[in-house]
Amino acid sequence: MKVFKNILLLLGALLMAILFTRFVAMRSVVDGSSMEPTLYHGDQLFIDRISYRFHDPARYDIIVFPGIAPEEGGKAPYYIKRIIGLPGEEICIREGRVWINGTPLQEINEESFETMQDAGMAGDPYVIPDRTYFVLGDNRNHSRDSRDPLLGPVRREDLLGKVLVRIWPPKRIGWFK
Repeated sequence: MKVFKNILLLLGALLMAILFTRFVAMRSVVDGSSMEPTLYHGDQLFIDRISYRFHDPARYDIIVFPGIAPEEGGKAPYYIKRIIGLPGEEICIREGRVWINGTPLQEINEESFETMQDAGMAGDPYVIPDRTYFVLGDNRNHSRDSRDPLLGPVRREDLLGKVLVRIWPPKRIGWFK
């Protein structure tokens, strides 16, 4: 009888873990330098998978979504980027800066951003379609993001979640707003 209880307890814990990682939170690891200086290669993160069921994503949220699958097949990597443009807004990159509806974007940490060398598909004014978000890496000159026509704006239904907290390395543990 005690063995049966332990098996039920173990199965219950396993079911809770599966449901938690499927619907509430997931863990992700940063691969690459596209989000420096905010996130670094190897940083481990918890992703909030539930809050976008109750409210819309916001400008400056750091999100996770599936990227472009490799040409040789296989699973698409997860991309981690920052939401810059919202549905219906006009975005344009000129003189190395982001402009939203004709106004320069107020960057989170102005002194850490380099002038963008490649405007990509946002070199001309571009209206962001409904239910999509224009995303950029914080390391703008070393990021594959919505400027790339192969990636483009990210659809709302493709958002896996919002970065909630960095859990590794210990010296950089912290919450994201």
